[in-house]
Amino acid sequence: MTLASWNIDVALSEDDTYTDATATLHLPDGTNLQAQGHAKRNPADPAQPQIGEEIATARALSSLVDQLLGKAADEIEQVTHEPAHLNA
Repeated sequence: MTLASWNIDVALSEDDTYTDATATLHLPDGTNLQAQGHAKRNPADPAQPQIGEEIATARALSSLVDQLLGKAADEIEQVTHEPAHLNA
């Protein structure tokens, strides 16, 4: 069995209303995929920064999923010369 380890860095910035997340996936082939996620607090809601961080990070990670599936599909197509259709 081969063990592989991939790393994702998440950087967060926020103010009283908005939270932004940048997620970067570092792949073993040297490729870095990066995605953004955003959250906005409803002014009527109490300030709970962790919730905004979770939402923004989830959205960034969801975007990374799409990018990684796209990368894998491109690589499959290079080998098979046929369209690849991958779903999350």
